[in-house]
Amino acid sequence: MTPYITNASAWQESWDRQQEAYLPDREHRFTAMLDAVDAVLDGRPPRLLDLAGGTGTISLRVLARFPTAEVTLVDLDPALLAIAGASLTDRATIVTADLGAPEWRSALPHQEYDGVLTATALHWLPADRLGALYGEIRDMLRPGGIFVNADHMPDDSLPELTKRLLDRARDRRAARYAAGAVPSWSEWWERAGADPVLGPLVTQRHAIYPTGHSPEWNPPVSWHLAALTTAGFTEVGTVWRGGPDAVVGAVR
Repeated sequence: MTPYITNASAWQESWDRQQEAYLPDREHRFTAMLDAVDAVLDGRPPRLLDLAGGTGTISLRVLARFPTAEVTLVDLDPALLAIAGASLTDRATIVTADLGAPEWRSALPHQEYDGVLTATALHWLPADRLGALYGEIRDMLRPGGIFVNADHMPDDSLPELTKRLLDRARDRRAARYAAGAVPSWSEWWERAGADPVLGPLVTQRHAIYPTGHSPEWNPPVSWHLAALTTAGFTEVGTVWRGGPDAVVGAVR
């Protein structure tokens, strides 16, 4: 049984601050994602899937935005899932599964969803696996359901500007770290590892990811749109863009 995290709200807040150092417009992309989901709902209580949901960042916002929603959160990281499990209500089901293998779907409580959402999480999957995952997601959506993915997806036609934007963001992030305004990724995990409850789960995480996730792979948005079209979605497109990042939506 996963230990209960009594200070989950504090860990959620520190996770948000750490992530916002990478993504200052993080809340804007979440709003765009939920707006896209809202546009395809048909009046029924929505059933939504939070893919690679980590601490429950998206699920918490889904439950606040859609009071009748039922959410399934899937992830493999035991430390992040412990925070999610202590934060979410009984309208959320927590599932441990590996998206790197097609068997992940067998662990879900349902086989059809109105929407599937994920953010800044799938770039560690290799191209062939991500393309296959897009097809698996498509098959799990009801007709008219939507998949929304927010991630680093540069615009193909702006290579030099994208580089300059990334350099600018890196410098601003380094300044915030130097000032102690926010914890870095490594600092956050060091603190979690020192926590008496999260610490053993961080050790388990290291066993699952002994070398970390596979190297980040950030193809341009055109790659995602082509892969989603190949996967069989009827409509695909960009619903939000912020510099080198984008949110793509795909309707079954």
